[in-house]
Amino acid sequence: MTDSLPLLSIENLSVKYRGHDGDVAAVKEVTFCLYQGEIAAIIGESGAGKSAIAQAIPGLLPANAELSGRIVFQSKDLLKLPRWQLSALRGREVAMIFQDPTSALDPVFSIGRQLDESIVLGEPCLNARQRKARAIELLSQVGIPEAEKGLSRFPHQFSGGQIQRIMIAMALAGRPTLLIADEPTTALDVTTQQEILDLLFRLNQQYRMAILLITHDMGVVADIAQRVIVMRQGKIVEQSPAQTLFSAPRNSYTRHLLAAIPAPVDHEVIATRFNENTFAQGLQVEDLSISYAAGFGKKNRVVEGVSFEIAKGEFLGLLGESGCGKTTLGKALLGIVPADAGRITLAGKPIDGKGRTERQRIKAKIGAIFQNPFSSLNPRMTLGQSIAEPLLTHSALTRRDIDARVNSLIDQVGLPATWSARYPYELSGGQCQRIAIARAIALNPELLIADEPTSALDVSIQKSILNLLRDLQQEYQFACLFISHDLAVVRSLCHSAVVLKKGRIVEQGRVGDLFLRPQSEYTQALVDSVPLANPQHQENKRRARAPWLFPTPEAAANGA
Repeated sequence: MTDSLPLLSIENLSVKYRGHDGDVAAVKEVTFCLYQGEIAAIIGESGAGKSAIAQAIPGLLPANAELSGRIVFQSKDLLKLPRWQLSALRGREVAMIFQDPTSALDPVFSIGRQLDESIVLGEPCLNARQRKARAIELLSQVGIPEAEKGLSRFPHQFSGGQIQRIMIAMALAGRPTLLIADEPTTALDVTTQQEILDLLFRLNQQYRMAILLITHDMGVVADIAQRVIVMRQGKIVEQSPAQTLFSAPRNSYTRHLLAAIPAPVDHEVIATRFNENTFAQGLQVEDLSISYAAGFGKKNRVVEGVSFEIAKGEFLGLLGESGCGKTTLGKALLGIVPADAGRITLAGKPIDGKGRTERQRIKAKIGAIFQNPFSSLNPRMTLGQSIAEPLLTHSALTRRDIDARVNSLIDQVGLPATWSARYPYELSGGQCQRIAIARAIALNPELLIADEPTSALDVSIQKSILNLLRDLQQEYQFACLFISHDLAVVRSLCHSAVVLKKGRIVEQGRVGDLFLRPQSEYTQALVDSVPLANPQHQENKRRARAPWLFPTPEAAANGA
């Protein structure tokens, strides 16, 4: 239930960025309200203006940003406040958490010291003893185990989900009435994501704290949002209650976003495509174990006795929570980390060939794409140069043939061949990922390793990348190891899947069987944690999982 007057009122807000090549309009006359105790989500593709709005509210936009309109918070126009008043409000009444919490924490200071700084800003009257008690209370409140001991630990000693909880604790230090959450669960696995969403929901219910959620995950929107604001190219195209938006979207663009949500593949048809010969021509991993040095001559075993195979022309999904060994396994296949034991063969031949020439020949048969396309492309190289790099290293083609191959690859991934002279900063995230894919298939690989290639992309761009990978596999027939924490994507793309827990396989099999009839409790927990794009379904799941998060009718009537 909301109050009659809005807590936050955005009125005809426009945001422009001044640049050398002219102004860029990021937000165009946007108007909406947010009430105390309400959870509203802003959705839309990259570049729609979502984050610009989120950063405009607490005054975090860069110096080259020009704003017009009004941002009224608790009857104060934030755009007219002096800088010192806006700074005093920020962190106290308005708090913000971001997608990558590790980049927001200083690695050289303990969690306790950094949390203490937030408490001083929010409650300057407290003494050191009181601040420590408050810090312990905050860490306990967000579910950090052994909260008092956690104060002396450093960011690297916590998991990604725990770091996000700590960032939420810091945001709560000033007892804010508005929390802005910009992609708070994008980098988290499904079980950790569920924990963070339950935490945000509990804080909303307990303190009537309004939450403005920025996300591209439609399942997350359905799970927690009461109202949804849809943006496209800087403008609002639709806003309505979550139940209405998912069941009866009015705008064609909203329908386009909902249609882009990954759907399961036809497993029965696909299951007939593979035989012993296609498996023999693909990748085989036998009893693989991998350790990292842990200091003082000790080793930390991160992968233990893993065996699986990927047929030629098959997508195999590698699933599991953060720290389970997924990326380490991918690095071993790329030859980046050595294995302690086991055997890896590609088309029947060991990938750890003897001699430099043999290793180079094997590397030429393996392509890789990664989560962040911007960091995987050299910013000083043109797109054409990046794609040509493996051809120059591993092929005997002439410069003319390489240029022709580069242009053909750029065209093949759905971009104009004339873009070969452009640089990565001139492209969007989805376009950069297409270039990264073009580079990965430049040598016609027998094995493609895709490590979270769509997790940083919005839903419609994600769909286009998945379709591109399907089309390319039809042509090149490579075996693909698809590493992901997004179970919905794996279910829509992959033929088979392997589930890892603490470096060991707990289950593997055809995707249809694994998702519909999981044999292990751990796999069942992963499947149950996937948020579906159905608000009523998500509410029913949360009520069954955590009924204490919902007030009883008597408590609601008494204003509890």
